[in-house]
Parts: sequence; C-alpha cells; structure tokens
Amino acid sequence: MLEKLDKILDRYCRLSMELERPEIASDPKLSRPLLKELKQLTPLVEKIRRHRALEAQAAEARQLLTEQDNQIRDLAEEELKQLAGELEALEEDIKTLLLPRDEADDRYAILEIRAGTGGEEAALFAADLYRMYAKFSENHGWKWEIVSASEAGAGGFKEVIVEVRGQGAFGILKWESGVHRVQRVPVTEAQGRIHTSAATVAVLPEAEEKEMQIRPDDLKIQVYRSSGAGGQHVNTTDSAVRITHVPTGLVVTIQDERSQIKNRAKAMKILVARLLARSREEEAQRVSADRRSQVRTGDRSEKVRTYNFPQNRVTDHRIDLTLYKLDRVMEGDLDEIIEALKLDDRARQLRAETEAAAR
Repeated sequence: MLEKLDKILDRYCRLSMELERPEIASDPKLSRPLLKELKQLTPLVEKIRRHRALEAQAAEARQLLTEQDNQIRDLAEEELKQLAGELEALEEDIKTLLLPRDEADDRYAILEIRAGTGGEEAALFAADLYRMYAKFSENHGWKWEIVSASEAGAGGFKEVIVEVRGQGAFGILKWESGVHRVQRVPVTEAQGRIHTSAATVAVLPEAEEKEMQIRPDDLKIQVYRSSGAGGQHVNTTDSAVRITHVPTGLVVTIQDERSQIKNRAKAMKILVARLLARSREEEAQRVSADRRSQVRTGDRSEKVRTYNFPQNRVTDHRIDLTLYKLDRVMEGDLDEIIEALKLDDRARQLRAETEAAAR
C-alpha cells in the first residue's frame, strides 16, 4: 500500500511539472489530458498528504509519552486518541479513492424510460418519472433534450429517450437503471382501489461513433414515412429512420425530426450508446458473474424501487432504504437516495478488495 501511495504522489508531481512546461501549457491538445488526470488525482493526493502530516504529528506525540511530567503525558495521550480517529477515517477515504474508477462516470447520459406492466397507468407513471428526472437534471444545471418520444393517451409515454448533457451525468444517473414500481389510485379508478404499475429506466453513457467500430455492412438502414403527430410535412415525407445493427439485432427508430438527416444522426447516437452499454455489460459479467442487467422485462416483481403514493413513501429495495418524502422525490429530490446507493456500492467494493487481498 505504501509503495502504491508513493507512486501516486510521484505521478502527481510529474504531472504538475509537465504542465509547467511552456510547450505543453500553451497547447490544449497536450495539456487537456494531463489536466484531467491531475484533477482526478487531486482528492486522493490531498488525503495522502493529510494522512502523512497526521502520522508525523502522532510520532511527535508518542515521543512526549516518555516525559517525566504527568500533565504532558496526559496531553500526549489525549492527542494520540484524537489523531487515531482522524487517521482511521482518512485511511477509509484513501481506500475508497483507490477503488477502480469507472471512466464512463464523467460522460453525458442517455436516459430511456419505458412503460411496463399496467397499461395506461404505467404510461402515466413513465411520464411522472420523466418529469422527476427533468427536475433533477435542472437542479444539477444539466441540459435536457428529448431524442425520441412515443406518447400514450392522457399525457403518458409509451417510451421516451432523453439526452442529458452535463459533466458526470452518467456517473450520477446510472443508479436509476432498473424497474420502478408505483402503487397509487389511478385517476380512472372509480372505486378508489390502489393499482400497481411499472416502468423501466435504462441509463447509458453517451459514446462517440469512433469508440465502437461499426462496419457499414453491419447496418441495415431503412427510411419510411412518419406515422405520429408532427404536422403535414412530417407525415408526408420519408423522414423516419430505422437502423438495425445486424450482428446484435439492436434496432433504433427515430421519427421526431422533420429532417431525415437529423433523425439518422439521433438514431446512430442511441445505437452507439446501446452498443457501448452492451459491451460494458459483457465485460462486467466476465468480471462478476452476479452483475445484473440495467434493462429488464418491466414485470412488477423485478423492482429496484417502489413509489407508494397513499403513504408518501419511496423504498429502494437494493439497499432497504425507505423515505417518507415521495412528494419531494417526485420533484427531483433524489440526491439522498443516489448518495446512499453510491456509499453502498463503495462498501461492497471495499469488502471485495479486502477479501481478495486476504486470499
């Protein structure tokens, strides 16, 4: 561990020196990757330096334990107790920061919401989730743009795909992937009975086409006349685009724009993101056999979170967290839940690292 920390400090110093060189500092292409790495290392380096300063302080306090003066020894013992607590907390922070980092966490996100089991009520719940994430994104200062939407009756969504443009959006929103279940009395329920419906959420890291080597021969591209709302021009021209990635069978259909070119660009963006997510999932399954997929069937039983409106209760089943502030959650107040999921994931990783080191 000490050798690893020394290497990190050495790398940090080397990066700082490189960035001071005029030929690098004046060239964004050269300086940008170095600045990014330096920024990523900074929190860890600060913790390491603080830890070493406290260790030196503790060594001085231990020397005072040999003094003849009882009052000095008592003060030294009290200081050592305090330093021990601080050092232990810092060591946990350092271990956490040393965990493997998901490079995709810094990316923009593609958010897909689909109505699952429950008919019209599921479509209305999908629209509620859409508004919840839109408000959450607004709270974080992210840009929000609909890529594709398939509307249902009464203002619901059969499916809606959104691009969330904000630094680190994927790293935060990825915890929302899975099946979300709602329990409430639908507006169409005359007898006041509580119904259960579901919607699926998938969060994908945005990707560049160059990241996924897609051969033109692997794509089947079809254009056709749009069938939904959008005005006379949309419905009378072949502007809709369907792209099929033949090797995987993935299909993306976009018809929201009047321009075939724009629809094709949007479809390719979604396809590349899904291919990247598929590749990441396959890699994760090779590393961890119990890794679960982001996108599931939409069945009521496969749930990651339940939203109970009569009790104003939201429960995240992955960490057994229950909060009685559903009204605030639906207004985009998701930070407490997401932070709890992050901490739980870090704890699991730390346990796995400790067990691996012990073997």
